[in-house]
Amino acid sequence: MKIILVRSSRNLIFSFLFLIILINSFAQNNISKSPNFIVILTDDQSWVGTSFLANPNDKRSKSDFYQTPNMERLAKGGMRMTNGYAPAPFCSPTRKSILTGLTPAKHEYQKDRGNWTNTFRKQMTIPKILKLADSNYVTAHFGKWDARYDNFTPEEMGYDFSDGLTGNNTGGGKNTMIIEGKEVPFKMGESWPKSYDDPKLIFSLTERSNNFIEKQTKRNKPFFLQISHYAVHLAITYSDKNIDKYSRAEKGKKHATPEFAAMTEDMDEGIGLLLDKVTSLGIDNNTYIIFLSDNGGRTSIPIGPEQKIDRNFPLRGGKGTMYEGGLRVPFVIKGPGISRNSYSDVPVTGLDILPTLARLAGYNGPLPKNLDGGNIKNIIHNNGKGKVERNSPYLIFHQAANRKPISALRFGKYKLVKDWRYNKLELFNLSEDIEEKVNLSKKMPNMVKKLDQALIKFLKDADAETKQTKT
Repeated sequence: MKIILVRSSRNLIFSFLFLIILINSFAQNNISKSPNFIVILTDDQSWVGTSFLANPNDKRSKSDFYQTPNMERLAKGGMRMTNGYAPAPFCSPTRKSILTGLTPAKHEYQKDRGNWTNTFRKQMTIPKILKLADSNYVTAHFGKWDARYDNFTPEEMGYDFSDGLTGNNTGGGKNTMIIEGKEVPFKMGESWPKSYDDPKLIFSLTERSNNFIEKQTKRNKPFFLQISHYAVHLAITYSDKNIDKYSRAEKGKKHATPEFAAMTEDMDEGIGLLLDKVTSLGIDNNTYIIFLSDNGGRTSIPIGPEQKIDRNFPLRGGKGTMYEGGLRVPFVIKGPGISRNSYSDVPVTGLDILPTLARLAGYNGPLPKNLDGGNIKNIIHNNGKGKVERNSPYLIFHQAANRKPISALRFGKYKLVKDWRYNKLELFNLSEDIEEKVNLSKKMPNMVKKLDQALIKFLKDADAETKQTKT
């Protein structure tokens, strides 16, 4: 009888231990099922600033000089959004909009910006909503933060790790250079700087990002990482290897500056190191990577030969304008369930990142009522086909306050551009005229009126500033 009791006790203990192992295994598997997310945000990179076709059906939609093999690898491994837009034609408003899914008309260009600064801190953000989906998420932001006018920290907005309140000059801005980790004053009229081992802090930024990815993977924690590059914003710095390469290379017609090309490929190499880390850790099949720029490319840079054709050709304008050159950017999404080397013509924007990541992470709760972005999960998992459901059927871009008050509204194939100073209205059919050469406003007055009224109502409801003021 005693032997039977001992054996029963042993069996009970073994059963109990086995149950604990099963529970732990289930918990670990449950954690690992939440996908990882990486957002790679470049700075001032043109829609045609890579060596892959931003639109596979338009041979003009890439650089004729820059080589970006790792960006190509990313594009071939995922889906190109041919009508991908930054939320704004400038750095800071775009970054705040990606973070919250709110158009700049609702934050940086508010009439009551002083009070909005405090209100903005209370908004839903990507790291906050991912933690609602799964409390195991660990979040990090490395690189350019640029919360000018507000100075809220990444940690205030929900991030676990960050580089703090960084801006252009952290990576070497127009008036500073980063030499051996130190910020040194520099005037654009001086001799152009020499090459560096860590141009625009590309490689140190990538190293921190890779260390974060590896640590969370080993801990079996799902993660969200935004790596915000300082490149290719001015000033221009580059590596010895790439400046030597492009100094000897055949120049293009729209791109012909070796220094800028070298900096672009330096950033590409950093992106390659990040992609290699994801692959080496075996997390490709559970990681979404989104690649885009904060705004369109500059129309000019302070060095290099005279332009033969516009730097953003075939797009009109560039950074700071509401034409396609200022808003349309390279935009790629790679991850589970996304067809390789595919593309979508559905218009999308950086505002869509928050609601999309929330749904991909399994968050089924209500999204903020004031959200301007939409969930594009059904687009990227359906070979690029479908419709994005947003609170507004229009894509609206707006700036004012410290900027010239201008707006743009896209509805289907049509785009309205408005200069509030002169009440100037232009209408373009982007399906036929991506260069925005033909102003249809006189031929289609009813469409102009419809879109202008929609724009006015939206901005009034948002309490947005429509005059140029200094704050």
